[in-house]
Amino acid sequence: MAVDTRISDEPAALPPPLGPVGTARWAWRQLTSMRTALILLFLLAVAAIPGSLIPQSAVDPVTVSQFRAHHPDLSRWYDRASLFEVFSSPWFSAIYLLLMISLVGCVVPRSKVYLSSIRARPPVAPRHLDRLPENARVDSDLTVDQALDACVTSLRRRRFRVDRHPDGTVCAERGYLRDTGNLVFHLSLVVVLVGIAYGHLYGFKGSTLVVEGEGFANTVTQYDNLRAGPRYDLDHLAPFALTLDRFNATYQADGQQIGAARAFSAVIDYTPAPGKPSEQKVVKVNHPLHAGDTKVYLGPHGYAPLVTVRDGKGTTVFTGPVPFLPMDPVGLASRGVVKVPDAQPAQLGFQGFFLPTAARDTVRGLFSLFPAATNPRLVLNAWSGDLGLDDGVPQSVYRLNTQHMTQVRVTLDTSAPATTAALAIGETMTLPRGLGTLTFDGYRQWVVLNLTDDPGRELTLLGAALAILGLLGSLFVRPRRLWVRATPDGAGRTVVDVGALARSDGPDLAADVGGVLDALRAGPPAGSTINKRASEE
Repeated sequence: MAVDTRISDEPAALPPPLGPVGTARWAWRQLTSMRTALILLFLLAVAAIPGSLIPQSAVDPVTVSQFRAHHPDLSRWYDRASLFEVFSSPWFSAIYLLLMISLVGCVVPRSKVYLSSIRARPPVAPRHLDRLPENARVDSDLTVDQALDACVTSLRRRRFRVDRHPDGTVCAERGYLRDTGNLVFHLSLVVVLVGIAYGHLYGFKGSTLVVEGEGFANTVTQYDNLRAGPRYDLDHLAPFALTLDRFNATYQADGQQIGAARAFSAVIDYTPAPGKPSEQKVVKVNHPLHAGDTKVYLGPHGYAPLVTVRDGKGTTVFTGPVPFLPMDPVGLASRGVVKVPDAQPAQLGFQGFFLPTAARDTVRGLFSLFPAATNPRLVLNAWSGDLGLDDGVPQSVYRLNTQHMTQVRVTLDTSAPATTAALAIGETMTLPRGLGTLTFDGYRQWVVLNLTDDPGRELTLLGAALAILGLLGSLFVRPRRLWVRATPDGAGRTVVDVGALARSDGPDLAADVGGVLDALRAGPPAGSTINKRASEE
């Protein structure tokens, strides 16, 4: 018979177009695949890297302000990309939302499969038990029923799920906790995501800088930085107030790690509500103050020099502490400014450094040798003119706008040296031409208090704990299956075949098979067929 091997010139028929519904189904299958979930999880980890390398406004606003002061041009690009607010940025939220949808769409179907596996009965015995990785055959004096009774009793004592069939076989399986662990692990991921989302929607995070001796009331206007969830009602902030009595910092005084921080604590007078008596609380690192549902954590700390400024008429126009921002993590040298808009005949501004333990060498000049204030010095230079506070443009309290100001010099000659001073406590800086004076009265410490209300933290913690337990179960539980077939040999004895199969590496199958053989050697168990017959006779 001839076969037509000619190739048709007609083009192959194209599949019909998917259409809107088909395209949506295809997109959903792609989004909810495990591959897409893993890719999104990797992208989320990569997207979180800038949040760990770049200071975040919600966590450390002081460092963010310092970064803006040192890198104004770069900060503008960071603001456009939301790099100071990575974890609340639109691009990070988009990845997180897609990951949540992908995980839910991937986990729920898999959970149904794991649930079916947990409820499944052991499979029937294969025809050739001698082909299994671990097998044995023994001749027993027990009858078929007695042998099967002994095997069932032994396997149930070893926590096997056992089915006995009329064809003389016993099917057993253990290690279902592995599938339970997989089920718990996958569902716990959804619990974690829901907890995080719930905390973001109904919680808030904020921070405020508080100087020793000053207070804070839990109102919106008292926060330096506040981020509330879309569903959080700021009118229901807990009505507490607190005053920072003192901040204690301990540093290592000698050795290779001299200056390393060892302990921080803040003594706080806490008033839970208006009219309530105050309580003294000690807040430490990782030991926050619990103010109702709000937790108050210790954040960055630094120094606030106490200064008194008198203008050219001798009038005291400013007195009090001025927070300086740390710029040296080793010696805690700090940078800051003092703005005096009420000075006459011209507004005054001072900028410079606070050195907790001042020292000098030929290379660095003045610097701070140790973070504790053992030899404090306030190094300042002065400016006069228009501070620009009346222009309506907001200014940073940590930067001095010198656009319309002139640096105060020893003489009117612009080439003359600037008027600077390194003041010890109690010393005064006198400005030329009757512009005024500045006295360094001492210092106080300040600390940033981070306040948070996260109603989803318990749910997130529960999900994380369940995920760990489920992961441990899926990693360390070793499922295995075992079958027993008992047949008479026609000479009054019973031939018992035992075979075992592991569903993963690791289980000691020889011990399971050996346990069945030991049960057969031990004879029929109590209540077996032979005992029932003896009692009837």
